Amino acid sequence: MGGAQLVGRWVESYTGGMSADNIKGLLLALSSSLFIGASFIIKKKGLKKAGASGVRAGVGGYSYLLEPLWWAGMITMIVGEIANFAAYAFAPAILVTPLGALSIIISAVLARIMLREKLHIFGILGCILCVVGSTTIVLHAPPERQIESVAEVWDLATEPAFLLYAAIVLAAAFVLMFRFAPQYGQTHIMVYIGICSLVGSLSVMSVKALGIALKLTFSGMNQLVYPQTWVFSFVVVSCIVTQMNYLNKALDTFNTAVVSPIYYTMFTSLTILASVIMFKDWDRQNPTQIVTEMCGFVTILSGTFLLHKTKDMVDGLPPNLPIRLPKHADEDGYGTEGIPLRSAADGIPLRSPRATDSFRSS
Repeated sequence: MGGAQLVGRWVESYTGGMSADNIKGLLLALSSSLFIGASFIIKKKGLKKAGASGVRAGVGGYSYLLEPLWWAGMITMIVGEIANFAAYAFAPAILVTPLGALSIIISAVLARIMLREKLHIFGILGCILCVVGSTTIVLHAPPERQIESVAEVWDLATEPAFLLYAAIVLAAAFVLMFRFAPQYGQTHIMVYIGICSLVGSLSVMSVKALGIALKLTFSGMNQLVYPQTWVFSFVVVSCIVTQMNYLNKALDTFNTAVVSPIYYTMFTSLTILASVIMFKDWDRQNPTQIVTEMCGFVTILSGTFLLHKTKDMVDGLPPNLPIRLPKHADEDGYGTEGIPLRSAADGIPLRSPRATDSFRSS
């Protein structure tokens, strides 16, 4: 009894420090990971079922569009992305974005149950590390900044520090797009992933701004009359289109199991950096909390890399994962890790790639 009371007081001491908005954002982010992680397994089953009676998606077929199971997966993904979008309106990006790694666990567990795919013992360890890291971040995440209008977000976005960050990001992205991508994109994995990650950090900040505007609008303070709301909307659309384009190129050229952890690391790191600069998340925390959050993030990264590295390991044998894909990696458009490589049915989530390699808005 004494032990139970001690645990109860410990939980209350931590969750009691979380704001109501942070708790809402946490629940939305967790539900988003659940829906998106499940959606790729459902879509894969739908694609396999459609491919059994028609032309497979991996070779240009579209019979999956007539398969209800595939549409169920797409609807599940859309629900997850809506939940993820809403999570950014309630909680800081430093809390929401790293939790995308949890969908890796969902996909791995469901792949074992529904698709009978094996999960190596080190893959299980990777899942545990993701849970431990996510828990660490959740318990030490900063409270959400109280914002009364989208104009206030605009003021944060136009401060010199964030303008400098945005200028550096855009300059680097344009150099990669027009100088390096045509010549090195097909041979250097960091070119396409770098573009996606750089642009993605700006898209998440705009998504958060737009989410705050919609939250305030639904609460009775109309933010749609402000031009800043529409500017943020334009940035969101532009960034997502750019990310979809270059992420699909990365997936079409390189192995998914290589793309996913690298993209997750770069995307999440740059998003946290952008959030710290724009919303000044760390100004509301002490050094111990900041260091603990970084330790949690590194733990998630370790789990993510370990899980992807051991995806194809069977009976202790290391996987044979070339970085670059052959011309036709898999007849049905899937790698052994169960994620679409270059299927037209691929969805692009609005955040980090998680178990998917999309987004990827995320």
